[in-house]
Amino acid sequence: MSSSVGDTASSKPIRTRNIPAEIARSWLLVPATRPEIFDESASSRADAVVLDIEDAVDPKKKDGARQDVIDWLRNGGKAWVRINDVHSDFWADDVAGLRNIPGLLGVMLAKTENAEQVKETYHRLDGKTRVLALVESALGIEEANNIARAEGAFRLAFGSGDFRRDTGMAADREAMAYPRAKLVVASRVGNLPGPIDGPTVGTNHPILREQSAITVSMGMTGKLCLAIDQTNIINEVISPTPTDVAWATDFMDDFKARGGVIRDGSDLPRLGRAEKIMKLAVAYGVQPAL
Repeated sequence: MSSSVGDTASSKPIRTRNIPAEIARSWLLVPATRPEIFDESASSRADAVVLDIEDAVDPKKKDGARQDVIDWLRNGGKAWVRINDVHSDFWADDVAGLRNIPGLLGVMLAKTENAEQVKETYHRLDGKTRVLALVESALGIEEANNIARAEGAFRLAFGSGDFRRDTGMAADREAMAYPRAKLVVASRVGNLPGPIDGPTVGTNHPILREQSAITVSMGMTGKLCLAIDQTNIINEVISPTPTDVAWATDFMDDFKARGGVIRDGSDLPRLGRAEKIMKLAVAYGVQPAL
């Protein structure tokens, strides 16, 4: 299996992503037991691809799945990898196997519950590889401020399914408001990019669009996804709208025309918002509405 993955990776060009991971919107989880779709996933519209050797892999298949991921990365593939949690029997082998592997963009650490787990993972890898902390429990949520300030922490993500299982909370907007807000506030405390929301399960695109809008309203700036066809919707909803870009463009033109003079207390907040919208519009290729 490993050799066939290498042959595929070397024969098929992989789309080069130009969306920085700091502002990546769609994070596509790909089961590591399916190396035949690694190339297709990497060529998709996902801003970031995460090869999953944790929940998506049966314990008896962990070693083989990990090796297929390593082989694909060594043969020209580029992706993030979701590794097993620190307390599992597989974490040590995950970080040892991925250490210094070309093509590894970073790791998503499953079931992160404290800052030391992030720091230990970071140093065991090489002290340079980015660690995206996936928070999936009540303890992890309550430790989010410390996790966000941990050495090696790059961004926070919400493992909403495991969190609901841990707490017994429902999936509706009101029940999930607290953990989402906690991750948003913690990200600011740790001076990290906005956090990544949990995935939408199922194939109903209107529901995905609705839940992606909730992601944005809560201040989160990315979302995990489970299928390639979810990426376009997530990217669209999380991006500034053409109307937003038109407003920002008009505001910036007016601001420059009056010599950058602050007129009242509302100008600075609006300037900050306009600058952020313009930066994201350029990165995502969003044009202003006519």
